Amino acid sequence: MADEGILIRIWGARGSIPCPGPKTARYGGDTACIEVRCGPHLLVFDGGTGIHALGRELGMQAPVDVDVYLTHFHLDHVLGLPFFKPAYGPENRVHLHAARLDSSLSLKTILARMMSPPLFPVPIDMYRADVDYLDFAVGDRLEPHPGLVLHTRRLNHPGGACGYRLEWRGRSFAYVTDTEHPQDGSLDPNVQDLMRDADVAIYDATYTDEEYEVYRGWGHSTWSAGVRAAEAAGVGTLVLFHHDPSHDDEAMDRIAADADAARPGTLVAKDGMLIRR
Repeated sequence: MADEGILIRIWGARGSIPCPGPKTARYGGDTACIEVRCGPHLLVFDGGTGIHALGRELGMQAPVDVDVYLTHFHLDHVLGLPFFKPAYGPENRVHLHAARLDSSLSLKTILARMMSPPLFPVPIDMYRADVDYLDFAVGDRLEPHPGLVLHTRRLNHPGGACGYRLEWRGRSFAYVTDTEHPQDGSLDPNVQDLMRDADVAIYDATYTDEEYEVYRGWGHSTWSAGVRAAEAAGVGTLVLFHHDPSHDDEAMDRIAADADAARPGTLVAKDGMLIRR
């Protein structure tokens, strides 16, 4: 019988702005996008620039039925959606999901504004796939397919963000970005809920501790805070994510070594990385 576990593939691990080039070639320069396969089901978390390459690959697998879950609408998490090839194929089904956070605007309204002049020349109604736009309340329990459950929690980020915990056939995966850890040394209960006993947890590790002192209040965390949260939550594999665009491959190597020393087995997300559980 085929393995019915979870397959995770990183298509974009950067935060803030894409940073392609020779100095970021090993870890990648695309912004947030995670592909998750649960048996026959395809889910994508965030629509940063990494979703462009994912869409090209899915374009060779049509017809596609995909659920895309957004954490929030900052550009580094949605910039790739206008270039997501499956959304333009009439044979495909694309289900876009996002939490209502601090805006009264719907998911469809926000994306339509982004894909309109003078910001973008191709309007959202040029999508030819069967596309639906599904708003939910942060904190909701979602079940997009029988036996596949998503728990949602609010994260500490300017304007809000939504973290996810996916559960499928005894495996679990937490996606926790963009978030800032408490400054009093305590643990964020929403983060702990999402990460508790997760087989894999992807965590916002934008800054080093030294850098964080400059960027307090910007809505991002550190690898060391991720290690503390993962240890307290009993996470299996911690994956550091949302890398600062100023961190080249050499800087990422140092972070990877320090994080592995602090919690052996900790991974640093790279474009193309595959994780099976």
